[in-house]
Amino acid sequence: MIYIFFAIWLAISAACFFAKSRKVVHILCGLYMAVHTIFAAMLWLGGAYLTSSGGFFTFDELGTLFYALLAVVATFVLIHSQEYLKDDKITNYRNYFALLMLLITSITGVYFADNIAVTWILLETTTLCAAGIIYHRHSKATLEATWKYLFVCSTGIAIAYLGILLLSAAASNNSLSYNDLQQLIANGNPLYLKVAFLLIITGYSCKMEIFPLYTIGVDANFAAPAPASAIISTALVNAGFLAIFRVYRLFAETPVFEWVRHVILLVGVLSLIVGALFLRRTNNYKRFLSYSTVENMGIAAIGLGVGGIGVWAALFHVVCHTLIKSSLFLQIAVVRQVYNGYRINRIGDYISINKVGAIGLLVGMVVVLAFPPSPLFISELMIFKQAISGGNWLLLATMLLLLCVVIYSICFRIIKLCYQPNQDELHLSKINRRLSYSALSLIVAAIVLGLWQPAMLSNIIDKIVTF
Repeated sequence: MIYIFFAIWLAISAACFFAKSRKVVHILCGLYMAVHTIFAAMLWLGGAYLTSSGGFFTFDELGTLFYALLAVVATFVLIHSQEYLKDDKITNYRNYFALLMLLITSITGVYFADNIAVTWILLETTTLCAAGIIYHRHSKATLEATWKYLFVCSTGIAIAYLGILLLSAAASNNSLSYNDLQQLIANGNPLYLKVAFLLIITGYSCKMEIFPLYTIGVDANFAAPAPASAIISTALVNAGFLAIFRVYRLFAETPVFEWVRHVILLVGVLSLIVGALFLRRTNNYKRFLSYSTVENMGIAAIGLGVGGIGVWAALFHVVCHTLIKSSLFLQIAVVRQVYNGYRINRIGDYISINKVGAIGLLVGMVVVLAFPPSPLFISELMIFKQAISGGNWLLLATMLLLLCVVIYSICFRIIKLCYQPNQDELHLSKINRRLSYSALSLIVAAIVLGLWQPAMLSNIIDKIVTF
């Protein structure tokens, strides 16, 4: 079944490259999301959920959860991109949407891949699609960012491939399916398993935007159009998280699992340190939001590292972060339309220019900082609880200190945007407040999850973390 949908999605994306007008591009975008709607309906209502397809794909709880988030965010991104790029030439316009649809298709494949090699292949495919989007402006800065992204991501994926080879050796080359690997490596050579995990988490860190290869995600978000950054910083980051989480689950029955948890805990803490420190230093709002992603993915990694209820919290944190960060990037896209830039020290007085957008940013600030009723408050509180129950007082103190730095940095920058005197030229005719309302709805959805977690969502996460 899934190969049919892949063929349709690829055909629509290919047709977009040859579209003669914006109207045709918009029709193709609508058709593309309509096919995704049909696919989602077959998952939830057509009996495809928890089944396998094509030998290499399984519609399990983890992939289906992240796919639902992808479908929501992609719809918003496609709509906002049409307004954001309305002044672009038709060639750039159609290429952007074609590449965006190809990226969404590749990410969908990563979510449902039931084979570690197929996951690897599709993650590399996302690199090629994202690179084209990053180069959209065809400037010297975007060209540099594109080559960096291609080089670092390809290097990271190659490193991960070496880890997959070692896992295959530990499994006696019998199978690369996740279910089979979990049984085959249960009594594998500890040295092989440790080196394999180090290589895989290092390689995939470029996608999840965690230490050590986090920088390339920051550069990508800086260069890409802001609506596309909403996909790169959420759906693509989730693909990296999912790839690492599937490997993390493989090691649950191995003798090195405790060591694996310590490694991912260290990676999480280092990511949190990097995010906290660079939030203070950057002078660009898109980089600023990107470092916030590094910080939040670091917290998710810490949740996996502490184990217990921290694993549940990590999944919930990533789910809610998807809604919050996509909303903030879409709001920043409106900011760029007003000021034609993202310079923190020059732009301001946004509350007077676009009150709805400013409220969206202020509410987003409160929610991304995990203040109640933010859902991130719940996930971070659960991670703190698990750290305390495990006696990790140094970890708790470190997290609290770094989160204080994060709180100060984000509050200072967002409040400056809304209230400091503006020094840049304004383009008031380009304000589309409907887009601000649209982005705000994602934050509202996240707040709802902070106040009420649907039984379906809780049950799905429960099943995912039971291994």
